[in-house]
Amino acid sequence: MDFLYQLKKLKRGPAIMLQKDIGIFLAYTNIDRNSKVLDAGSGTGILTCFLAKFCKKVYSYDNRKEFLELAKENARSLNLKNITFRQQDIFESIQDKNLDLITLDLKDAHLALENCLAALKPEGYLAAYMPNISQVQEFVNEARKQFKVIKVLETIERPWIVEERRLRPENVILGHTGFIVILKKS
Repeated sequence: MDFLYQLKKLKRGPAIMLQKDIGIFLAYTNIDRNSKVLDAGSGTGILTCFLAKFCKKVYSYDNRKEFLELAKENARSLNLKNITFRQQDIFESIQDKNLDLITLDLKDAHLALENCLAALKPEGYLAAYMPNISQVQEFVNEARKQFKVIKVLETIERPWIVEERRLRPENVILGHTGFIVILKKS
C-alpha cells in the first residue's frame, strides 16, 4: 500500500507536521540512506516515520509517554523497523551521538542547543519547527553563537486546477503552519 495513503490513516494526537514542511527538512539537510537522525518532540511520529523512509537510523525522543506510545504504534503500522524510541527529555541529555541531523518540534527549542551541538557530527544539521516568529528570533539569536544559519522560512502551498482549458489556482491556500529554521554545525 502507498506510504502517503497509509499516513492519512495513522492515529492522531498532537498537531502533526504537514508534508509541505517535512519536504523542507528533507531538502535542506543533506540527509540520505546512510544518515542517523534524531527527531525530538516526536508527538504522533509523522516526521519520525518520514525520516525513517529516507534514513538508515532514526531516534525518536519524547518526554511524554502517551505521545511516544502513539508514535510507536504509528511506526509499527507502517512496518518501519529502523526507529528507536526513547522516553527522554532532550533538554536534559541526548544519549545518541554522531548524528547527521536533529529535528526539534518543541517549545523553548533554544534550550536544547548545547545538547544538540554535542550530539551532532561535524557539519551536522539542526532543523527546528516553530509556530511563531518570536520563537524563531530567540532560537536564531542563540543558535548563531555556535551554528551557521542556513535558512529561515515558511512554506505556503497553493494548489492549481488544470483541466483542459481551465487553469487557475484553487480557492483555498494552505498557508502558515509553522516556521522552519535550518542550522549547520560549524
